[in-house]
Amino acid sequence: MKKPGLIKSNNLRLQKKEFELRLYVTGTSPNSQRSIINIKEICETHLPGIYSLQIIDVYQQEAVAREEQIIALPLLVKKFPLPERRLIGDMSETNKVLKGLGLPLEQ
Repeated sequence: MKKPGLIKSNNLRLQKKEFELRLYVTGTSPNSQRSIINIKEICETHLPGIYSLQIIDVYQQEAVAREEQIIALPLLVKKFPLPERRLIGDMSETNKVLKGLGLPLEQ
């Protein structure tokens, strides 16, 4: 029986299915701060122990923002599991974020 949250790789090792998320923000603006608080709460509630969240301030890392071709902020990018998804806003609409991450919606 497979354990929840585990997937079998080609080399038969079991690996944890981890969500790789990047949140792009603009400094310490109120909208940026809200998005950080909201996504952390969503992750801790719906993805405890199976996510990595990188917060990137585009003012401090302009090259990264150019590479990702960011045009609106705050922006959450789900890098893994595929497909990659992008969500814009302060992450206050929990069901919209869950849907974007491919997770079951709250009732």
